[in-house]
Amino acid sequence: MSGSLKARLAGRDLTLGSWLSWGFPPVAELMARAGFEWLVVDQEHTAIGVGEMHQLVQVIDLAGCVPLVRVPANEAVWIKHALDAGAEGVLVPQVNSSEEAAQAVGFAHYPPRGVRGAGLARAQGYGLDFAGYMARAERDTVVIPQIEHVRAVENLEAILSVEGVDGFIVGPYDLSASLGQAGNWEHPDVREALDEVARVVRNCRKPAGFHVVHTNRDELAARLAAGYRFIAWGDDMVFLAEKVRDEVAVARGVLGAAP
Repeated sequence: MSGSLKARLAGRDLTLGSWLSWGFPPVAELMARAGFEWLVVDQEHTAIGVGEMHQLVQVIDLAGCVPLVRVPANEAVWIKHALDAGAEGVLVPQVNSSEEAAQAVGFAHYPPRGVRGAGLARAQGYGLDFAGYMARAERDTVVIPQIEHVRAVENLEAILSVEGVDGFIVGPYDLSASLGQAGNWEHPDVREALDEVARVVRNCRKPAGFHVVHTNRDELAARLAAGYRFIAWGDDMVFLAEKVRDEVAVARGVLGAAP
């Protein structure tokens, strides 16, 4: 990828990434080498612990892909763990206000800009490159709030006005759940919320993201047409689940046609 992810987001370049729900380094390596520009290690809805996250970030990075981490919560210790492991940025769940967005930015940056604790780990060259890392971190650290509640939609413009927020990504399942319609994208209330997000997208200089969880090509095309530029396509777990389901159906069809 030419240029840092932060620079590409600032330029509103279209980027394609994906999601890791399993803590298996060979799967992470396969996904990193498949052509995605970035991969998100999900610590919010998975059993991936700090040690596994550290190893996945390392594998993704060494395979030439940008590692990001969806932290479990908007808390200093989780963001510090992810960045010290060498993640280039964090996705922060349930950011519903500009105050919460500013808090996430502060957790991701060293003083005086923020409150990130200064320690030595993989990101800092195992203690040999602290000064160099500090400069890179100030320049390149990515902070992406997740918009996954109706309150976040109402406050989206204010959230995006926070300095240090590089864009946002919609969490469609949680957003629909906050309206009492979990997974029901066609419900009028969910469509209204997504229409409001789309309105902000059209008038915002920061890139909008969307996680197209299932490999629905029509939905992918629709999100691109709506102006989303930070696209997460699929998930390691979902890729395998869909493939197994489809191949079993094919095999059963062949078996059913056998004499």
